[in-house]
Amino acid sequence: MTKLTFEEETYKVIGLSIKVHKKLGKGFQEAVYKEALTKELTKAEITFEKDKELSIYYDGNQMEKSLLTDFVCFGKIMVYIKATDSLNDSLKKQALNYLKSTNLEVCLLMNFGENSLTWKRFIHTPSE
Repeated sequence: MTKLTFEEETYKVIGLSIKVHKKLGKGFQEAVYKEALTKELTKAEITFEKDKELSIYYDGNQMEKSLLTDFVCFGKIMVYIKATDSLNDSLKKQALNYLKSTNLEVCLLMNFGENSLTWKRFIHTPSE
C-alpha cells in the first residue's frame, strides 16, 4: 500500500477535528469550530499557526497579494475550515487553487456543517 504524504500528521488533525465535531455538532459559525480546534491542537501539542498569511506564487514568482488560511499545522499542512451544508465543487476547487498557489503540498478542507464531519484531502506536488 502506498503511504500518503504526511499521513500520520493529517490523521492527527482529522482525528481532532472529528472530536470537535462530536462535542459541538453542526450549526455553529466557522469561528467557533476554529476556536475549539485551536484548543484541541494545543492540548495535543501539535505545532500550528492560526490565521496564517501565506504567500501566493504565480509562474514561480511571489505575488504582492497573499491569502489567509485558518491553520498551518506541523509547518506543512494547510487546514481550511468551513461550516456549510456540503463541500461543493466550488469549495473544493478553491482549496486546491489555494494549495497550488502556495509552497505547501497538503490541504485539509474540513466541513463542520454536516451531521458528521466531512473532509477532503488535497495533494499538490510541484512539477518543477
